[in-house]
Amino acid sequence: MSSYLKLTKSKRKWTPVACDKGELRAGSEDSIYRALALRCLELPVKEFLQQGLEKDLPDKPGVMEALLSNQKDEDKHDLGFQYIVDAHGSVERYEREAQNILKVWLESPEHPILKAAILERSVFFVLLPFYRFNGDIGIRSLSQDISRDEICHVAQHGMVAHDLGLKQPEHLNKLRKATVAWVMDGLGNHENDYLDKDFWMNQSDSLYHRGKAEGLKDTQRSRMPSFFETSNVNLPSYG
Repeated sequence: MSSYLKLTKSKRKWTPVACDKGELRAGSEDSIYRALALRCLELPVKEFLQQGLEKDLPDKPGVMEALLSNQKDEDKHDLGFQYIVDAHGSVERYEREAQNILKVWLESPEHPILKAAILERSVFFVLLPFYRFNGDIGIRSLSQDISRDEICHVAQHGMVAHDLGLKQPEHLNKLRKATVAWVMDGLGNHENDYLDKDFWMNQSDSLYHRGKAEGLKDTQRSRMPSFFETSNVNLPSYG
């Protein structure tokens, strides 16, 4: 069985459910609402994958099945985040600013699967642990379910990018950094790492450049496959 198929078959089935509003960690609220505004990136990742399906793909078993499966996951993720927003509400200013960030990602000229890979590895895999450390029960539960899907997405989309010989451009490096910085602008300097802006920026830097984030080992999600690694990737190990 190919690595692509093995990863797809490893997924766990789950269904988003509505939730009640709970208590967020004090000091995280502003960045939580900023992060929730970026839920607008979930369905564009689905569109990036569709654009990728319309281009040349690696001639390996399971590639198309992987991308189609991952597209369906993005619908679930979007629905799950909508349930969270239904419970917690949203901040109109952040919703508008997130749309501007979305526009930049959509207009960036890089290969769509490369954009998906970088978004998932160095943006989503920062936001998901942020939710898990600072959110209420509903947010933490959704983050855990999405994280299981994203482990496969990060591996598979990284493998596609590697197999296509795609390189990490500096433009996308700056864009992912600006995206995470906008979310974490709601934080400042803090003795608690999970409320400290620099901590989260450092995790994103590490995930982008090295595919690792030792600071997130408590989430058991500290190892994210990078697309520049060998394409002979099986299920990644974490922690």
